[in-house]
Amino acid sequence: MIKKHLIACSGLLVIMLSAKLLFYSTPVTRLNSFSQNVILPFQFQKEEKTKSSPKSKIPSLKFSNESLPKGKVFAQKIKRYLIAHSYKRIQTTKLHRKADQWFPVIVPILKSYGIPEDFKYMPLVESGLASGTSPKGASGYWQFMPGTARNYGLRVNSEIDERQNIRKSTIAACKYLRELHGIFHSWTLAAAAYNIGEVNLLRQMARQGQRNYYKMKLNGETASYVYKLIAMKEIIENPLKHGFVRRGKELLAEQEAVESKPYVIDPKVEASALKALSILQN
Repeated sequence: MIKKHLIACSGLLVIMLSAKLLFYSTPVTRLNSFSQNVILPFQFQKEEKTKSSPKSKIPSLKFSNESLPKGKVFAQKIKRYLIAHSYKRIQTTKLHRKADQWFPVIVPILKSYGIPEDFKYMPLVESGLASGTSPKGASGYWQFMPGTARNYGLRVNSEIDERQNIRKSTIAACKYLRELHGIFHSWTLAAAAYNIGEVNLLRQMARQGQRNYYKMKLNGETASYVYKLIAMKEIIENPLKHGFVRRGKELLAEQEAVESKPYVIDPKVEASALKALSILQN
């Protein structure tokens, strides 16, 4: 009878010890094996709940220091594109890796031409999750059409395509954007014109008697273009809010990684388990 009790007791202790050890082999422990620091989204979300107001549904956003509209329609559109670029939807950190790679080249060029830094997100929207040439013939980081690329100093022929050169194509994009701003006197409209073309945008403005991008009726791609830029800015600058795991500088965030504490077995529990096992062996 005593032996049966000891067997049952020792069995329970072994199960408890196994469960403890298994429980502490969590994703946090496994991710700490990476050479880079790691943060899991759920760790950030716990901290974020204490900071954020329950009334705030979307973050306060800006684009090129130009005021954005307020209201339900704008909030719904931004929310849609934030969800579209969340980790839950795209399941990759490719955009953040490209931002880490491209921005050190793009940002100084933008500054030298007087282009707002927010335009660094344009290549991510234009070509972030795809490569090669579009069906219409646009190609490269800034998705230039061959004719437009040549107009702004890029060589595009059967031997060389400078649209694939990030530095040269960024310089060309800056020249084009600066020219567009000179026409429209608005960085928001300059961004829209980059997508649809200045002639087409001017025609729509004259037809609709409107120069407010957010109130104009444009084709689906252009109507969503600036919203995508704003959403991309939010996703890159605040990745943890949108489900991305941070590994070192790969995700451009300031949150410090939470270190997991190693599990230490209670010496008394360990001694009891070993004693029970020794009795079983006898």
